[in-house]
Amino acid sequence: MSYAETLIPPQPAPREVAKPVTAARLCGYVFVAVWALFAALLIFTVINGWDPDKFTRYGPRYLHGLWVTLSLVAISVVCGAILSLPLAMARLSKNRALNWFAYGYIYFFRGTPLLAQLFLVYYGLGVFRPQLETVGIWWFFREAWYCGLFAMTINTAAYQAEILRGAIESVPHGQREAAAALGIHKTIAFRKIILPQAFIVALRPYGNEIILLIKGSAVVAIITVLDLMGETRYAFSRTFDYQTYLWAAIFYLTIVEALRHLWAWIERRLTRHLKR
Repeated sequence: MSYAETLIPPQPAPREVAKPVTAARLCGYVFVAVWALFAALLIFTVINGWDPDKFTRYGPRYLHGLWVTLSLVAISVVCGAILSLPLAMARLSKNRALNWFAYGYIYFFRGTPLLAQLFLVYYGLGVFRPQLETVGIWWFFREAWYCGLFAMTINTAAYQAEILRGAIESVPHGQREAAAALGIHKTIAFRKIILPQAFIVALRPYGNEIILLIKGSAVVAIITVLDLMGETRYAFSRTFDYQTYLWAAIFYLTIVEALRHLWAWIERRLTRHLKR
């Protein structure tokens, strides 16, 4: 058995090497400077064009539209998550009928614009009004808010199903083999071993999907839903002031930035056991 007789004397810190100014770094500095100038001009425009009367008149409408947008996104994300789980299971199924049905659903709703899907629901289902009245669900599809919610739900369900499928397949197969070796039933192993790991992998893509849905929810204003963009269009039609859209952009940016920080905190919280 060997041991140290003397301690290694403390060594000085390594000398910092000055990084050369490359063309890429110079372009980065210029890009940041341009964006800083743009931000300064934007702030100056907002302050210079501030109108207290417009703020008092249309501020409550903006808050109402913000609430409509957040409620639409929240409900559609939850309903889409519920719908995405059986879709993901169907994509992973060895049953060719289920697999092809789920593949067709995901392929269609990921490959077509949300606006086209919204029009198909809002305008297209009106053709089947007698049949919908017969089964008693016409009350749902005659309201623009419900049509927007339905279109956003079936759209995000397709994206969430593909995210979940990829996350489940990313879990190493050895996890399933270890569970089988311990005599754990496949259902329990999937629910308590595979799915929690898959959710951690899917956490960041889920956050991106919610952000995209928040920005995409502005299309419901076209079918007369007074969400944040709908209230903005109303304010612009009364004032013809382009700053109404500027305030809407600031609202959307604030929502996205708050969600980004919240999602980063949730990710750090759920993956703290993976960090050393």
